Amino acid sequence: MLGLFFIILVVALALFLTLTLRKKPAATLPAASTIAIVLEHQVNYYRRLEADEKQRFQQEVNDFLQHVKITGVGTDVTDEDRVLVAASGIIPIFAFKGWKYPNLNEVLLYPDTFSHDFDFSDTNEDRNLLGMVGSGGLNKMMILSKPALHHGFLNKSDTHNTAIHEFVHLVDKVDGDVNGTPAWLLDKENAMPWLHLIHQNIQKIRENNSDINPYGATNESEFFAVASEYFFENPVMFKEKHPELYDMLEKIFRQDPVAKIKED
Repeated sequence: MLGLFFIILVVALALFLTLTLRKKPAATLPAASTIAIVLEHQVNYYRRLEADEKQRFQQEVNDFLQHVKITGVGTDVTDEDRVLVAASGIIPIFAFKGWKYPNLNEVLLYPDTFSHDFDFSDTNEDRNLLGMVGSGGLNKMMILSKPALHHGFLNKSDTHNTAIHEFVHLVDKVDGDVNGTPAWLLDKENAMPWLHLIHQNIQKIRENNSDINPYGATNESEFFAVASEYFFENPVMFKEKHPELYDMLEKIFRQDPVAKIKED
């Protein structure tokens, strides 16, 4: 009888350990007060929102962090890092309440720039990437340079934000094709005019007749991401210098950032 009891105890213990080990630890989420403080201090886009929109943005950040894991590779991940990654993802899709990225499970933060083979060691001369959207074995993953993430929110008057750039690639990728024309956001009547604008502006970049980041001339997808950075980071200047592009991105993202900027 004692032997049978011992066997049952061992089996029960083994089952308990199996279930416990399989259970994923709960993600460490920043406190609501921390989210609000980081957004207010670091994110221009957030500061321009009305009170009710700020509350929804905070909730969207919290929801993002419940669904997307953020992992440091060779670096620690702070609450500030987490909030800035989430904010970068929310900004392009804020007009679509409750929308979640179906093509993202995890964001890897690297301590510096990295190479195409994901090496961030100081001795690697090919270490020039600030961010990328994964494919193949890294499908549903994103890699970001931690310094680039912070720099995107540190400079309040430039036209660059690496994390927003990469999230726009994910928006582009939702329909299966990373081609600069997100079919789920562009109706048919605007698709061709948008492509025409892309090609027209790529040509201007190549002729050194544009202030848009030259990387945007790489292809249609990179142009979409680069122009979107500019649209969200410095909307007033973007609208002044590129009114047609501004109007089209306003249609794509269902947002008018200039309208959010209050006069001093």
